[in-house]
Order: sequence, then C-alpha cells, then structure tokens
Amino acid sequence: MLERDNKNEMIGIFLMMAILFGYNFLVQNETPPPAQKAKIENKVVSKNSISPMNAFKGIQSDSNLKATQFLVETDDLKVTFSTKGAAIQRVELKNYKTYNKKPLVLLDEKSNSFSTTIPTSQGKIETNSLVFSTNNQVSKITGKDSLVVKFQSILKSGETIENSYVLKGKGYEVPFNLNILNKVSNKTENATIVWSNSLKQLENDLEMNRKETKITYFDENEDEFNDFLAASNETKDIVEPLKWFSFKQLYFNTGLVNLSSNFSTTKFTSEVNELDSTYVKKFTASVTVPLDNLAANKGKFKFYFGPNEVSILKPVSDVYRNIVYLGYDIVKPVNRYLFVPMFNFYEKYINNYGLLIILVVLTIKLFLTPLVYKSYISNAKTRILAPEIEELKKKIGDDPAKLQQEQMKLYQQVGVSPMAGCVPVLLQMPILMSVFFLFPNMIMFRQKPFLWANDLSTYDAPIQWAQNLPVIGNHISLFAVFYLISTLAYTYYNNQITPNQPGPVDMKKLSYIFPVVFFFVLNSFSAALNFYYFVSNLVTILQQLIIKRFVDEDKIKAILEENRTKFKANPSAVKKSKFSSFLEKSMKAAEEAKKQQELAEKSKKSKK
Repeated sequence: MLERDNKNEMIGIFLMMAILFGYNFLVQNETPPPAQKAKIENKVVSKNSISPMNAFKGIQSDSNLKATQFLVETDDLKVTFSTKGAAIQRVELKNYKTYNKKPLVLLDEKSNSFSTTIPTSQGKIETNSLVFSTNNQVSKITGKDSLVVKFQSILKSGETIENSYVLKGKGYEVPFNLNILNKVSNKTENATIVWSNSLKQLENDLEMNRKETKITYFDENEDEFNDFLAASNETKDIVEPLKWFSFKQLYFNTGLVNLSSNFSTTKFTSEVNELDSTYVKKFTASVTVPLDNLAANKGKFKFYFGPNEVSILKPVSDVYRNIVYLGYDIVKPVNRYLFVPMFNFYEKYINNYGLLIILVVLTIKLFLTPLVYKSYISNAKTRILAPEIEELKKKIGDDPAKLQQEQMKLYQQVGVSPMAGCVPVLLQMPILMSVFFLFPNMIMFRQKPFLWANDLSTYDAPIQWAQNLPVIGNHISLFAVFYLISTLAYTYYNNQITPNQPGPVDMKKLSYIFPVVFFFVLNSFSAALNFYYFVSNLVTILQQLIIKRFVDEDKIKAILEENRTKFKANPSAVKKSKFSSFLEKSMKAAEEAKKQQELAEKSKKSKK
C-alpha cells in the first residue's frame, strides 16, 4: 500500500463530496541504440587533480592516475563525469530553472554520491575509491546523435571493471553498463550499489516540497508500485526484488532502472533536517545485484534525470509513469485517459495556460451538458410538486417518516424518480475530484504566468504577510477568493429555484458553509486548480441559464398530470423503479419498528 499522509487531500475530498453530493442530492434531490558518431567540440577540459583514495591500496594497477572531470551536453542535459569512480558527478536540466530562476541542478558533487562495492579475489572494493581511465573529453551532441562514454580500471588481482554510459542527443534517459571482465573469484556473491542524494529545494513552497519528496519503487514480482514517504529520519528494508527506484520530488525525479533483472534486496534511508532550507531530504538507496550478472555482461541499468511528465516517463520502465500521482483509483482513469491527453493536445496550439484551462472547462462542460439538462429537468419537476408537498406537511404534521412515505407515493403517481437528479450529480463527481489531484502534480503549469499569478503550479499570493496564522497561513490566494465568490453565487442561484426539503437541518443555509470551509483548503493549492474551479462555476451558471430558456415548465406540469391520471386509472400498470421499491420497503420496515417500539413502551408503562 502507498504510504501517504495528506490531510489536505482527505479534507478536500470530504468537502467536495459534501458540496456536490450533499447540496445537489439533499437540496436539489529498452536496449541502448548503437552508438553513432558524436559531434565533438574542442573545449578546455577541467583537470582538477584529486589524489585517489588508498583504502584499497594494492588492488588498483595504476595508482598514478589523477581524477579529472569532463562535460557532455545534450539538447536537454548537461552531464558532468568524473574519472574518480567512473561516475556521473553533476546533472543540470537545460530547459528548466529553479523557483528563483537559477540553473536546475538535480545532483552535484556536494549532494550526490554513487558507488558500487564489488567482491574481488583480493577482497571488496568500492568503485568510488578508484580513478578510471577514459578517452572521452568535453562533448556536445544534438538531435539523433548519441555518444558512448567509457571508463576502465584494471585491478592487480586480474579483474577489469568497465563502466559505460550512453547519452542521446535528446531525452532524459542515460543507459549505464557495469561489467567485470576476467573475473577471478568463483564465489557466488552480490555486488552492492549505494546511491546517496541530498535533494535540493526546487520549488518555492518548502513544506509542499518535503511532503511530495519521496522514494518510489516498483516490485515486479508483485506488480506493485509503492512509495516511501519518510517524513522523518527513517529506514526501510525490502526483501522483495525491485525493478527500479527513484528519488522523486514534486516535478522532477532521479531514478535507476535494472534492465537485466531485478535488484535482489534493497535498503532505503531518509534523513530530514527541518532547519535546512537548502536540501529538502537526503535519500540513500542500497541495492544488491548478483555478481555473476556483472561478470556475464548483464550489468545493464538506466538512469533517469528529468521532469515528472507522464508522456516522458511512460517509456522509461514498467509503471514508471505512476511517479506522477493522478489520484485514487476511482479518479485515476479520468485523469490518465481524459484530462492529461486533453491538456497535452490543447498545449500544442495554445501557449497561454489560462486560456488553455478555459478551453478545457468548456470542453468538459459541453460533454456533461446532457447530464446537467437531465438534472435540471428533475429539479423542475420537484419545484412543480412543491405546493403539493407543502400541503402534505400541513396535513401530516410532525412525522418525518410518514411525510417521506406520502411523498414517495406522490412521486410514484406522477412518475418522478427521486434518484433522477442524483445520478447525474454522482456521474460528475469523478470529474470534480480528479482535477483536485491532477493540477498540483502537472509540471505543465510550472512557472507559467497568468494575470497576476507568476506561477500557476503554486498558489498566487498578491496578499501576504510575514507570520503564519492558523488555518489561513501567511497569504490569501485571489483565485481562491474568486472560487469562493463564484461558488456562493452558484449556491444562491440554485437555492432560489429549489424548494425547501423536509428535515431537521436547513440544508439551504448549510450549503453556504461548505464553500467557505473549502476555501481555506484551496488557499494553499495551485492557482491553476482554483482558476479551473472558478471558470467551471461561471460556465455552470451560464449553462443553467441557457437550459432554463429552453425548458417549458408548463409542459412538464402537463406531463405530470397525465401520469397521475394514468396511475389512477390503472395503478398496477405503473412499474416501480428498484430504488423506489427499496425505499418503500425500508420506510415500511422503519414504520413497523416504530410501532413495535411504541407497543413495548406502552407495555412497560402498564406493568408499572
């Protein structure tokens, strides 16, 4: 099971269900490609001398090698390699910036460490203690070009460790091979890969950064995607074989995929320093692979350094796209197969993301028009019957069960289904809930301005103050205010055309409370989400006004009277719906239970 601790999500879901359902129902009723020739640019190679570590002195054949670094640049990445450890030392995403407009560096020599512990005939050796030889230099590749970066270290024990990386001109995947040649040791042992990375703050909301920063992984045997949230200093041991793992942040992740088999055992460690605003969390992954795989040219892996975008993540590995959280199972298909493709399609033609949201709202509302029309007709029937229901109230008095029973009889006579107005609302609920999960996780809106909002992926804060206050925080989102105003306006409009419903609670008054409470939840959510809800409310009001112009309530009233006449002529010919039959049986059972209780109480009194 996924480990999540998101109170805002749970509150948001409850409030959305309460607003939509409660109000409407109660009130309204890969193998790397062959290396191609790379384009080489003559640039100065950084040759900072670093003395090799001597923890395993005597194993390396050439201890006089000096560590050097060189840069390979593609259309999307700047990757710095170091001959010390034959490792990737630094990765910068060229097409993205941090929240404060600095280069977006996913890892560097200060925050990142990657090493493999390999058993040899003379003991274990860590690759980051070795300085490898290489013929590569500063390079730049573009488009369909690719480059193989090779490293080699010959040990005195006879083994040769060979690392190679494949960089493509475009993309965020870096295939990586680790092979041991001339293996001497015959022991069946495991090699251990240890990757440690202190993840930097990339977005302006540090609290949101920490909440969304986690280790995600895929258990291929169980076909299960999981995550390790690690809100504090924690360690997690996994004995099941894993296909891949990643250090995931809100909009970016760094991952390692095992292309040959699986990681045998895994240990994840998380360190969190709440006082450190430079690094969000520090993750360490320690995974094991059979040594025989590395010796048989099966040490094939793949790094991913890039954005959390579904279309880019999908080809990386099995369910790697699940890194982008699309909500619970009930709404995930709506996001994956409706909203994400729709946004990607419109993005090709529209570069104003506020207008893009408006266009998506109009498309969804047009698609839902039949449901809205059906719900409006159902509410119109309820309004027409309102005077008769008021008469029933006066006649029956203070007996809710009896009133409900008589109301059901009236509905049956005129052919009105009490579920007719509820079903369309329930069908719309996944749409409302899906965007609640989708928008905060869409990198599409990251650093995209609209009106006064500089970044639609986070909250807009034209009004803010220094100190955090309970519930509201340190700002007011203007888009959230517009959402609140439009929701209250929509609620007021519907309350004017909806008859009062029987019950101890005035649902019309209560319907004004939910939007106000929900405002405090949305105040810290993305501006894109609040703008979507605001536009959706405006379009819904306009939609209902248009439908009202085409609905003849006199004609509906005539149809209800015709149904009543048919019922009186032949009551048995009117077929009851399953829900009506169930409700009628339930009310009869409740009435019978009430009578039995009254008889029991009378019996007790008579005995006294």
